[in-house]
Amino acid sequence: MGLFTVARAAFVLLLSTTQSVQAASLPFQNTTSLATSPPAYNTSAGAAAALDSLMLLYNSTDGLWDVDPTASWWISGVAVQSLLDYMDKTGSRDYLDTANNTIMLQRAPVPWWPEGDGDFRGDSTDDTGWWALALVHMYQMTGEDYYLSLAKEDEAYMWSYWNDTTCAGGLIWNIPTRGYHNAISNELFLTLTASLHNVIPGDTVYLSHAMEEWQWFEDSGMINGEDLINDGLMMGDNDVCVNNNAEVWTYNQGVIIGGLLELATATGNNSLIDIASGIANAVINSTTLSPDGILTETCSSESACEPNGGAFKGIFMRYLGKLNSALPSHPYDSYIDTQARSAYAYDRNGTDFYGFNWAGPFDNATTGKQVAAVSLLTAAL
Repeated sequence: MGLFTVARAAFVLLLSTTQSVQAASLPFQNTTSLATSPPAYNTSAGAAAALDSLMLLYNSTDGLWDVDPTASWWISGVAVQSLLDYMDKTGSRDYLDTANNTIMLQRAPVPWWPEGDGDFRGDSTDDTGWWALALVHMYQMTGEDYYLSLAKEDEAYMWSYWNDTTCAGGLIWNIPTRGYHNAISNELFLTLTASLHNVIPGDTVYLSHAMEEWQWFEDSGMINGEDLINDGLMMGDNDVCVNNNAEVWTYNQGVIIGGLLELATATGNNSLIDIASGIANAVINSTTLSPDGILTETCSSESACEPNGGAFKGIFMRYLGKLNSALPSHPYDSYIDTQARSAYAYDRNGTDFYGFNWAGPFDNATTGKQVAAVSLLTAAL
């Protein structure tokens, strides 16, 4: 039996063991009692322990967090971001080798889309976007031009799928079918292009792409009347694209906040930060997304969210933390702290794995859920 097979078998055993540990050692917390603040915890130790548990799911042979076999490829790109965020906050560089190992191994062509010819050029524009953002972050941390070159290559790949034929612009999501203008691909492209501009002195090209993206996104109708972003667009009357009123995922609210922050830095236009704050406030005040003050998804059930949805809340918290740091009054300190305290107290098992519902109880461990927990606890540092 190979080492990776053993690791996966151990992960299955870990799932069953951790569920029983949680039931014995952690109290059930229902949403009616969350009006009182969950107990405090050691934030540094909590974040470090969650990251240690995430690393138990890492397969150094292929560079993916796929000891959990349900984990999608892009979630490993988000996992790299979570390592980099943690190192930014703590000053550690302990995970740089892991991040580099993942990038070096995963830049090879993916088997399901050899047409992309590797370098993170996948069969959907959002998959490429997640990895490209991690590459920009690696460049910021290391100063190595290699990572910046890959990020620029990925931006060009995404830009090649800008579609003026339908919806008056915007990136399409599904490359094989050339279909669907969704929120996440365009939000990632906005964040990527503005980030590239901010790290490349004298750039005009990436800023132009970022400005065009934001103008299109703002006019597209994906931001609904509640200042929240739906999943994408559909064809309406007279062949005009309109909001499809599909799911309001937490990560769509988060990534647009990140893109607006980067674009505000690029342009000096602080009204963009006001828009980002409006979206953040809409999430916090939503009885659907923050029932009783705890962030959640609107899925009908956890199974309807998986395998990807477990990671979404952490992505929102990553960018809410960045917005909070950018504002002098740090208005989201309390909300971030409450999420972290609740997850630590009520959604954590005896081996520092976290479940789907930060209000508790712990259900089981997946890579997506653990990445989300690391991002949450890092934001709370």
